[in-house]
Amino acid sequence: MCGNNMSAPLPAIVPAARKATAAVIFLHGLGDTGHGWAEAFAGIRIPHVKYICPHAPTMPVSLNMRMSMPSWFDIYGLSPDADEDETGIKRASENIKALIEQEVKNGIPSHRIILGGFSQASANSVNKDMHVLQCHGDADPLVPFVFGSQTAEKMKSLINPANVTFKSYRGLPHSSCPEEMVDMKRFIEKQLPPISDE
Repeated sequence: MCGNNMSAPLPAIVPAARKATAAVIFLHGLGDTGHGWAEAFAGIRIPHVKYICPHAPTMPVSLNMRMSMPSWFDIYGLSPDADEDETGIKRASENIKALIEQEVKNGIPSHRIILGGFSQASANSVNKDMHVLQCHGDADPLVPFVFGSQTAEKMKSLINPANVTFKSYRGLPHSSCPEEMVDMKRFIEKQLPPISDE
């Protein structure tokens, strides 16, 4: 998906059960693929929503001793003051924009597309009217809970604070849980309701 790296296969897709009038594009975390998330979304499927779970290209990741793995961009460190791979983030952003543009060409209006992600993956464009659901386990050993809280507060300073929902999950490590998937389904249903001609 990223740049000109052709190592990333086509996205895993959960098609809408009927005509797709909305889409969710969801990016996996470091070292993962879109397949697991596609399976998770199939479990909370909404009939008029198409789920697109792209796969990151395989690249060396500095954080993991330059081992090659699926990654949207390089990660130099996990501390708040670590350098960031701005070029890689911009490249990933452009590729996600291309996915959105493709769905618009397929007939789904941009306001009926939700962008989401796990861990490394996150939306990197902000619209002050957008709605955000941010979920975080309070036992996450990889991305400390305080980082999630700080991110939610930062989002509230960038967009309408009433549009930001931060949900925490007791005892959840760096993963997802059924309660979180139900919360995601409710968020998607609220943001992407069926339209009258369905």
